[in-house]
Amino acid sequence: MIHENLQFLRRAHGYSQEEVAERIGVSRQAVAKWESGETIPDLPNTQALAALYDITLDELVNHHDSQGGALLTPKGKHLFGLVRVGERGQIVIPKRAREVFAIAPGDQLLVLGDEEQGIAIVKADLVQSFAHELMKAAQREKAPPRGERGGEEE
Repeated sequence: MIHENLQFLRRAHGYSQEEVAERIGVSRQAVAKWESGETIPDLPNTQALAALYDITLDELVNHHDSQGGALLTPKGKHLFGLVRVGERGQIVIPKRAREVFAIAPGDQLLVLGDEEQGIAIVKADLVQSFAHELMKAAQREKAPPRGERGGEEE
């Protein structure tokens, strides 16, 4: 399992075996042996590899394609799978996505779009709290400093 993940990740990041070896401080031969399954990296090297590829140690060691075909993704990034758009434009958000982002029935979601970047779905309460913070910051900038308000004399 780990040897397949190491091969996939190195290729996905566009690294040669030599580049991986240089980045984590081992020989190219060690990387080749890990990727062939001849040997496995020790714990410090496994940690270095997980950091290099920005994934968790658990994903590096335990991920396999039979887990729903999900790809290895950087920490904090998710690929939840495909959804099909219904006749009226509705989609079902995958269960794991609802769990990760704490989306519950009745929550409002904001759909954003960019013709070049694509579509994003954001929880409306996050956008509202962000907008509220922006308004507070704008009000602080507009308020004159103490001692400069009209009618106040020192």
